[in-house]
Amino acid sequence: MDIENTIVKKLGVRNGKLAELSKKPNCVSSQAINDAKKVDPLKYSGALKEQMSKVQSAISNMPGAKIKQTSDNYLYAVFTTKIMRFKDDVEVFLDDESKLLHFRSASRVGYSDLGVNRKRYEAFVSKL
Repeated sequence: MDIENTIVKKLGVRNGKLAELSKKPNCVSSQAINDAKKVDPLKYSGALKEQMSKVQSAISNMPGAKIKQTSDNYLYAVFTTKIMRFKDDVEVFLDDESKLLHFRSASRVGYSDLGVNRKRYEAFVSKL
């Protein structure tokens, strides 16, 4: 069974929403209901294509990132940790109607991520 294909089928944007987060504390999202897992959506201005180009550049310049899928308003990347080779799934959704960038980062395995996904969001914001 190909775990990556199974995961990809559960991800993506449906009705303007990224996938819900698991109950584990190893994930963050700008669309999270739980405050402990919530990160702020980012406002952007300008053209959608221009913003997606910035997103792609920021993600591709982050350690361990491999962009797997992109469209006009969506990016999916897999981050592989350096030492333990854990894989984390990262999604960015550009809601061009509201001019908001939504971010989701979730570990595939384990219970706690020791804050790695929140730190990844913060690093992404700083590169943007």
